Amino acid sequence: MESASNTGFGNIINKGCQNETSPKANASREPTVAANKLNDIPEALQEVKKTPGETAIENVMERIRMAKNGKEKQSNDLDRAGLKRKLESEEKPAVKKDARMLELDNQLATMPRPHIPLKSLMDVEIKLVYIDEEDITYEFVGSMASTSTQSMCRDVEIVDTLSAPNFSFLPQIDKWLQVALKDASTCYRQKKYAVAAGQFRTALELCSKGAAVGKPFDASPEDISSIASFIETKLVTCYLRMRKPDLALNHSHRSIILNPAYFLNHLRQAAVFRWLERYSEAARSAMTADYMYWLSGGSEQHISKLIKLYWQAMIEEAITREESFSVMYTPFATKAKADKIDKMKEAFAKKHPDYVAYIYTDPHGLHILPQTADWASLPPQQYLLTLGFKNKDVGKFLEKMSSKKLPSFSEHRAPFSPLTREESVRHLETIGKKILPIMDFIRGTKLTETFSACSGVIEKLQYASLLSRLQRVKEQSQVINQAMAELATIPYLQDISQQDAELLQSLMADAMDTLEGRSDKERVWNKIQKVGIIEDFLYHLEDNFLKTKKLRTARRQKMKMKRLQSVQQH
Repeated sequence: MESASNTGFGNIINKGCQNETSPKANASREPTVAANKLNDIPEALQEVKKTPGETAIENVMERIRMAKNGKEKQSNDLDRAGLKRKLESEEKPAVKKDARMLELDNQLATMPRPHIPLKSLMDVEIKLVYIDEEDITYEFVGSMASTSTQSMCRDVEIVDTLSAPNFSFLPQIDKWLQVALKDASTCYRQKKYAVAAGQFRTALELCSKGAAVGKPFDASPEDISSIASFIETKLVTCYLRMRKPDLALNHSHRSIILNPAYFLNHLRQAAVFRWLERYSEAARSAMTADYMYWLSGGSEQHISKLIKLYWQAMIEEAITREESFSVMYTPFATKAKADKIDKMKEAFAKKHPDYVAYIYTDPHGLHILPQTADWASLPPQQYLLTLGFKNKDVGKFLEKMSSKKLPSFSEHRAPFSPLTREESVRHLETIGKKILPIMDFIRGTKLTETFSACSGVIEKLQYASLLSRLQRVKEQSQVINQAMAELATIPYLQDISQQDAELLQSLMADAMDTLEGRSDKERVWNKIQKVGIIEDFLYHLEDNFLKTKKLRTARRQKMKMKRLQSVQQH
């Protein structure tokens, strides 16, 4: 383990890691460099042819319960499918599993992949992102999930308008809200996107004042959340059509906060990130969309292929535009041992000689790629991720972060002294441009977290606190909304412990309080950061103590030898 002094932000800043992704810088790069960086990912998929926040806090435990029920249902379906496959396999020649796993273990994916053209991405967005749904998808109506999704998928294939069955037991929307939504949808279809956006904003205001359902006293908070999410996602499509992704961003986050179970909310978030050239975050959103589609009972393969194509394109774009590090994915079937990891590093160094200042393989990562992702296969094919950096200190710091149970960006060794403004600016620059982009890339192929379900989100909230300290309110709001969207989604992605569930609720409540300017109490993520800083500080003290002790022991031994020599001479 590296000492705090060797992995501090000061070293990262002084060495100057190149992590710019501006179009000008990327335009001048040689095409062969991008091709080489893409060589270490498996062969591409074939192109497919044609006050809502408070409610979100209350919904957390319900989401955990519903997610578990959904996973159990999927598990039962998989058991039946597995029995059928087993019976079929008895009639076919047996394939040796060990040989297949050996082949996967020995494979270092080296097939160069064709770049996915922009037209293919636009096709995905036209078919799935810009469609004008007429019916609201309710988060907690479990009995309708599968039928509604299948019906929706059939409609996507035929027309741009989604049409779900008319379930009589669903909440009846307030008549004035219905009128506002109908008028807004009419304008949207007439390509009057600015007018449509204004009318959807009016509808959202009506919803926030309680005019969501016909019988407000009989409505559940979850139903109101789903209706508000429906309007938020409509605003996303309007602003994207207007080419204003910056205005669409917070709406995409809020649509997920209010209804994280709807896969198109995540795909629209991915589209917003693509427009903003935040490709690593777009990759994670697309991955989540694909998983949510499967989890909600989606069975149309062409829909899943479209989402996977989008996910793959975002990973490609993130890799080719990144200049500070490169990556290699290695399939694996069992836990990688130290000698296997060393071989991966050697292979990486041969393939990417420009990124060998520091190389490490994420031993905790269970990465999934769109080319081989099959959620029905539990677990799907997994990969180990090897990263190589141009800046040694960035690599060391990220490796240290990946093994910490309590995530924190700790720079200085004095745990109780606050950051000065100059230190905050430097700290923000380092985290925002050199650390978080790499962490976002890592999470673009990593559905679940190893140590804590909330890892990855806590770091974003700590970053938001730095933005607040420097009075960058707009950016702070965007980061907190994004973090809340991820928190709302976590119960669907993985099983979480009671401790993680309580932490998730506390983080969600504090995030909502921060956005609305309520309460001056210390936030949970800042407490976690303090604990992390204290741990680093104590580790540094212990490290120095051991070094001092070792030096003293060596000194004593040296003095003892001198005395013995002196006695012998006399």
